[in-house]
Amino acid sequence: MNKNHLVVLEFIQNNKLVSRSEIGAKSGLDLSDATIKRIISDLVKEDWIISLRKGKATTYTSTPKLEILFPIELDTYFLVEQDDRTIKGRFDFDIFENLTNTSLFTVEEQDHLSNLQMKFQIKTKELTSDQFQKEMERLAIDLSWKSSQIEGNTYSLLETEQLLKEKKTASGKTKDEAVMLLNHKEAIDFLVEQPDYGVNLSLKLIEELHSLLVKELGINRNIRKRRVGITGTNYNPLDNEFEIKEALEKTCILVNSKKSIYEKAFLTLVLISYIQPFGDGNKRTSRILSNGILIAENYCPLSFRTVDPLDYKKAILVFYEQTNITPMKKLFIEQAEFAVNTYF
Repeated sequence: MNKNHLVVLEFIQNNKLVSRSEIGAKSGLDLSDATIKRIISDLVKEDWIISLRKGKATTYTSTPKLEILFPIELDTYFLVEQDDRTIKGRFDFDIFENLTNTSLFTVEEQDHLSNLQMKFQIKTKELTSDQFQKEMERLAIDLSWKSSQIEGNTYSLLETEQLLKEKKTASGKTKDEAVMLLNHKEAIDFLVEQPDYGVNLSLKLIEELHSLLVKELGINRNIRKRRVGITGTNYNPLDNEFEIKEALEKTCILVNSKKSIYEKAFLTLVLISYIQPFGDGNKRTSRILSNGILIAENYCPLSFRTVDPLDYKKAILVFYEQTNITPMKKLFIEQAEFAVNTYF
């Protein structure tokens, strides 16, 4: 798509139902009617928009693909303050059908990810069992550190390594920070030692991993029964225990139905965070479970080591508010590339 295509898409996304004459007059494009018509034809052909009615009364609106994959720049999006953003304020159960019927990665992205996996397989074939385990240990330390840092943990990477290898706590840090890191390592080790456990996502696996991650942190291990708020957004997750379980079950069905391992891991990463099934520890659970799927299928896990915590939070907030995956997908692909090039 060129810039004109993007302008038309954004205009339709913002106005929901528009005619061709409205696009020409109000989108800000100084183009002929024939050019507008060609752009619309391109977008309909690629399933970004659909036409409603016929003839002069024809109007156009967005498809689920447009809602899920419309290019969003984080810096631009968050120029609008929290209370002024137009968002989906409640959990959208249509997301499961929309994600089922939409290819999450473009052909180019799929090829890039496939090439990364091939590179990972070639690299690991050259390693002895001990060398592989050492690299997995290094990645697990990095993942434990970064996942905890995203949640506000103040341990440095070197302090984390000392804690996880020598059980030596850092001075000036709280006990809960050390426990959070140790819990991460235990959960990762659990998945590495039982790789088949992550082949099929299940409600039982989600709850068990969450329990490991919040152990001794004073966090309720059960699916929550009351409302929970999220800092930085007006999105309100489900507050009914039975609807939460239904959403988790639909997530498991969707993830298990996908053939692409990267799609499975990515959907787990975003949907568990979106559902917020527990009182706390949801994003931690989503990151470790996502990696559990990669580990189970002999794919390179992601450490998220180079992710800026604020960018991560912004990307997931965009999904909460718009059910749009583009910022989070960009982050995911970058981290897949970093992991394959950095470890093993």
